[in-house]
Amino acid sequence: MTDAIDIEAVLSNQKFLEGRTRFSDTTGVFARMAEYRDGAVFAGGFSGVSQWERHPNGEEIVQILKGSVTLTLRDGDGSEEKLDLAQGMIAIVPQNTWHQFHAPNGVTIMTTTPQPTEHITDEEPPAAG
Repeated sequence: MTDAIDIEAVLSNQKFLEGRTRFSDTTGVFARMAEYRDGAVFAGGFSGVSQWERHPNGEEIVQILKGSVTLTLRDGDGSEEKLDLAQGMIAIVPQNTWHQFHAPNGVTIMTTTPQPTEHITDEEPPAAG
């Protein structure tokens, strides 16, 4: 059986994390809305900057529902790409690519995220791997 998900209703039960840092506890910020393949579909909102993360088992799809964010991607050789994303835009983060979100004015995002996710609180991701 297929379920319909009311994204706005889900988000109304989530807290918006104001002033996120790479050390913030994100418990209650991101709703796990549905299982998908080897991961899930998540939605939540925050302002500030996230931890660096990567997904060794697949690509992540990021959709901006409200606001804007700069998505920084770093590959294994240290090269960097920055994408400015606004409401209505999507980006696909390549498998095993370190990435970080910076949303000084706030963003609400929905992601289709493979599991597991690796998070680090380091200021910069490792240069290789």
